[in-house]
Amino acid sequence: MPRKGKALESKEIKLSVTTLRKRLTAIVLAAIFLFLIIAVRFFLVTAVDGDKLKAKAIDQWTRELPIKARRGEIFDSAGRVLATSATVYGVYVRPRSVADIEAVSSALSSALSLNKAEVEAKIKNAKSSEVKIKGNVEKEVAFSLEDYSLDGVYFSPESKRVYPYNEVLSRVIGYTNADGLGQTGIEKYYDEFLRGTNGEILYESDLVGKDIEGRKPSYIEATDGLDVTLSIDLDIQLITEKAVAAAYEKYTPKSSSVVVLEPSTGRIRALATYPAFDLNSPPRDDLAALNALSRNTVVADSYEPGSTFKIVTSLADIEETLSGNKNALPLDYVFDSSRYRVVGGKKIKCWASHANGRHSNERLSEALNNSCNPCFVDIALALGKSKMYEYITGLNFGKTTGVDFPGEAAGMVVPVSAVTDGDLARISFGQTIAVTPLQLAAAASAAVNGGKYYAPSFVEKITLDGKTVVETEPKLKRTVASKQASSILSSYLERVVSEGSGKQAYIEGYKVGGKTGTAQKYENGRIAQGKYVMSFVGFFPSDSPRYLALAVVDEPVGGMYGSTVAAPIVKEVFEGIIKVKRIKPSEQKSA
Repeated sequence: MPRKGKALESKEIKLSVTTLRKRLTAIVLAAIFLFLIIAVRFFLVTAVDGDKLKAKAIDQWTRELPIKARRGEIFDSAGRVLATSATVYGVYVRPRSVADIEAVSSALSSALSLNKAEVEAKIKNAKSSEVKIKGNVEKEVAFSLEDYSLDGVYFSPESKRVYPYNEVLSRVIGYTNADGLGQTGIEKYYDEFLRGTNGEILYESDLVGKDIEGRKPSYIEATDGLDVTLSIDLDIQLITEKAVAAAYEKYTPKSSSVVVLEPSTGRIRALATYPAFDLNSPPRDDLAALNALSRNTVVADSYEPGSTFKIVTSLADIEETLSGNKNALPLDYVFDSSRYRVVGGKKIKCWASHANGRHSNERLSEALNNSCNPCFVDIALALGKSKMYEYITGLNFGKTTGVDFPGEAAGMVVPVSAVTDGDLARISFGQTIAVTPLQLAAAASAAVNGGKYYAPSFVEKITLDGKTVVETEPKLKRTVASKQASSILSSYLERVVSEGSGKQAYIEGYKVGGKTGTAQKYENGRIAQGKYVMSFVGFFPSDSPRYLALAVVDEPVGGMYGSTVAAPIVKEVFEGIIKVKRIKPSEQKSA
């Protein structure tokens, strides 16, 4: 019996050892497997994902304060500042670095004139490592924060846009948003050049977001924006602003506008529309009002030009007569004195109720003087739609001018394939066609400057530290008529001012040419009774145009014709130019 017990015991010991060995082997194998997993993971982390993790760590252990680039300045043609930037500061808080939120909120609200509860809420509810408390803080106020010795509070320089002339050129220059980006006008169109590139200050911090003592911040410098010089002449602009404001006060229209061009280059020397707004405090809380006030109607809105379009019809007839076109009506042609024409079974009447009076036995020059619609109907129908459309499209109607400005409209021209005789008849005197004021001004410039069509432009050059980076040249698109035809037309238009419907633009001793326009407005496809657009395009000196101005008054109250409403505005502008530029009658031909 004893031997049997010992054998059993020995067998149990052997089984225990075997089991133990198996378990130890399993543990070792598991440990080796775990080690291999850890090793592989370590390799992947260090060799494959190392750069990503490093970047993430750096991102967690650094914070950035923006350094906003200084926005470029905008100048007039003489170098006078129209838009600039003043250095202000943005105040920031890094919540994880704030030990006493209540104390910091109290100090900031007091120094920055803010609501304490709102400041505290910003800090407590911040979803990012950096929260902006206030922007546009003046230097003295920002630097005064240093006296409080506030943990986690920093300030960084930024730019505030400043417009020295407030309302002047409000619909041309435009404005920027809170981030300093151009929203309208020149500020928007040339934003890429003006805005520059922002920089930043990099601070190192510990795991809880506090700055590491002894570590100096690193700087990525901002690149300031470029400066833009406009073709605008501030002296002429101020004269123009005064004239349109006076017209607005007198006639209470929807708007009054004037654009002044240099016919020999297409440069825009002035553009004013009233009502205007203060660029330093635009009505941002009223989006509808802001959009309406900032809209440049001279560039973006179309209207029927009325009799000012007779300049185009006249130019076509004169040029085709000189070219030997047998369909053209000769310059000595005497028009039928009838008060109307029947086209397509419909009567097209003259604007005046007359019976062979002063509108009888008219030649082209007299027809322009009297602005007699039937005469221009005769010209258009004689030339035919194909020839008329050569001048309409050649003078860029139905297309944008290519002006360097956002939101330009193309107007409206009936396709030549669809135009009827009735349409053509009405187009001849400025109906059944829609143009922008800028289109008309550019076309009129070409008609009187020797036949050269220049694309209108606002910017003369772009500079960096006073050195020219980009210089724009006058953009000649095409020649639409001969010098002779242009000269004849200019002389006829001078008579319109000295003898005809444009007398209220006459200036003693100066050769002023021009054409009036009165156009009815339409609502729901029908003529709106009592609603008109009054206009006048004028230029001087007529034999070598130095300035051309177009005045447009939309729905004036108490005014009936372009001759009485718009012509005096252009006269006021020209008289102001003559005075400020000291132009004497004997100097009219000088450029």
